[in-house]
Amino acid sequence: MSATGTSRTYDQLTAPDIPARLSRRSVLVLPIGSMEQHGPHLPLNTDTVIAARFAQMLVERYGDHHDLWALSALPYGLSPEHAWAAGTVSLNIATFSSLLDTLVGQYVKATPARRLLIVNGHGGNRGVLETLAHELQLSHAIAVCVIHPVALSPQATDSALPEIHAGIRETSMMLSLAPDTVHLSRIPADHTPDPGRREDIDRLVLRRGTTWPWSSDDPAISSLGIIGDDPRKASTAAGHSIIASALEAAAEVLARLAEPTTNVPDSLRRRIHVPHP
Repeated sequence: MSATGTSRTYDQLTAPDIPARLSRRSVLVLPIGSMEQHGPHLPLNTDTVIAARFAQMLVERYGDHHDLWALSALPYGLSPEHAWAAGTVSLNIATFSSLLDTLVGQYVKATPARRLLIVNGHGGNRGVLETLAHELQLSHAIAVCVIHPVALSPQATDSALPEIHAGIRETSMMLSLAPDTVHLSRIPADHTPDPGRREDIDRLVLRRGTTWPWSSDDPAISSLGIIGDDPRKASTAAGHSIIASALEAAAEVLARLAEPTTNVPDSLRRRIHVPHP
């Protein structure tokens, strides 16, 4: 529900509602997650939960002002780094790209909306989405932006290791969003993250100058499929703070998407009817 109490969930609309309630300036909010291992304590759909719930919060908070509409979440992504683990279901790049292109094309055909905000919950989707955002914008004559809630928050995490996967940061967010799905008691009592992994995590995952096909079962960077500090240090309060600060940061993103005057070529601007500043 939006601030006015009106539902802004796309799939709850009737067919006649679409032309009556949506316009070219409407923003379709598409959450994308993944189905992959998140250690012994978090569910396979962690990234989808974060993306979908954050998208819902965006619509509730900013929906009336920016005419946001929440779409159903895409629960699969690119997860080859977790292919070793039971339960992981990963699309390949071609399928992921084709699926997203088809979905966006269908929404453009089905609605007058010409703005798309993708809410991405999985870090492994990020690289491909950077290129796809350009292609979707050009192919479908829509203004596009991708936000990554976990990274969007400026809230610092008190961690001895970079928070890459299923550590304090993601666990705190899940304690805030879906506490019944978090099972910290399943982490072995003798689990102790090694601060010495920091250098290898930086070298294999974070450095911008090189790209490696790293895996979350590599003992040089991970333990129990976790890349980060001990999830038992997570808290609901920290999760609330991360999410709240990400929601605040999203205000600027939505304002820019409403009037994309710097990243939309003039030829495309005319196609999506975006006025000059």
